[in-house]
Order: sequence, then C-alpha cells, then structure tokens
Amino acid sequence: MYAIIETGGKQYRVQEGDTLFVEKLEVAEGDVITIDNVLAVSKDGNLTLGAPTVEGAKVEAKVLAQGKAKKVIVFKFKRKKDYRKKQGHRQPFTKLVIEKINA
Repeated sequence: MYAIIETGGKQYRVQEGDTLFVEKLEVAEGDVITIDNVLAVSKDGNLTLGAPTVEGAKVEAKVLAQGKAKKVIVFKFKRKKDYRKKQGHRQPFTKLVIEKINA
C-alpha cells in the first residue's frame, strides 16, 4: 500500500515506515502530524485518484528532527570588472517517518 501526498509544494510517494525530508513544518520534534493532502492511494493493486484529493484519506507521520541541509555556495563574478559575490545557503527541512496510511 502506498500513497502520493503533497506538502511544501512537492509531491512524495510514501509507504508505511518510509523516512523523508520535506520543506520545514512548524511542529516540534516527536509530534505526530496528519497530512490531509493525499492525491492518490494504491491498495492491493487498486489505484484511487483524487480530484484533486482523495476524500477521507489521511497519512500520519511522526516528526523525527528539524534541521538544515548542507551548505550550498553561490558565487557570482564578472570578469575584468572586479565584481565578486559569495553567498551561502542552508535549506531548512523537517525529517518525517510515515507511521500509518488511512484510506
């Protein structure tokens, strides 16, 4: 059994027990969240598609951690013009583990 969920503007295919990194959610570590934005559910080979979401389908996930990804360096320059600009960026994330899919 798997489900396709949407969170943070991205879509994920999840099964029970999966661990995934999503865009930062404002929840504390250890909390259980319910994701109602379920786009599709597959159970025993039967695929149920939503229009746009599947009615009554929910995915429960536990928050394992809040963190930041590795630093990405953004370096801009223009030759012969003495222009250099160096920036760093660390994208915040929430680490989830999928506990249950209710369809």
